[in-house]
Amino acid sequence: MTTNVLILCTHNSARSVLSEGMLNHLAVKAGKDVRAYSAGSAPSGRLNPFALEALTQAGVDVSGYRSKSWDEFTTPEAPPLSIVITVCDSAAAEQCPVFFGAGIYGGQPVKVHWGYPDPSNAEGGDEGKRRAFELTRQAIGYRMLQLLALPLDTMTKAELQQALADISKS
Repeated sequence: MTTNVLILCTHNSARSVLSEGMLNHLAVKAGKDVRAYSAGSAPSGRLNPFALEALTQAGVDVSGYRSKSWDEFTTPEAPPLSIVITVCDSAAAEQCPVFFGAGIYGGQPVKVHWGYPDPSNAEGGDEGKRRAFELTRQAIGYRMLQLLALPLDTMTKAELQQALADISKS
């Protein structure tokens, strides 16, 4: 059964998109049955061009990506979520909606916060932003590799919660 992961950030334009792209890209390369999605509580309706550039330069296909609301994942038709990861501080503080069908772990999905500074706020003009987005993409990729190394098919919900919390400290 596919492990569906929803990555949340308030505007769904940068960090959550970087996370979705990296997790999907790395999962395919590793042959893992993991599928990432991203969404926001107040989606901007546009993707940050620096995020798309960083992903594209890393070999990630960004066609079909869009900024979307987390409401799309609260319906019975939504993919059954196993994991929900927040990647920005404002999203971590928000009350998440109820997500249906918690995938392979049953009940509500396992939730964890993996915060990253907003690369959109980097100084140094466009070059500073490019550098910040690339560094953020690399940091996200590192954590996603750790997630993919977990024995997701055999872990209990409690074991997964602890493993994801441990990853957040790396």
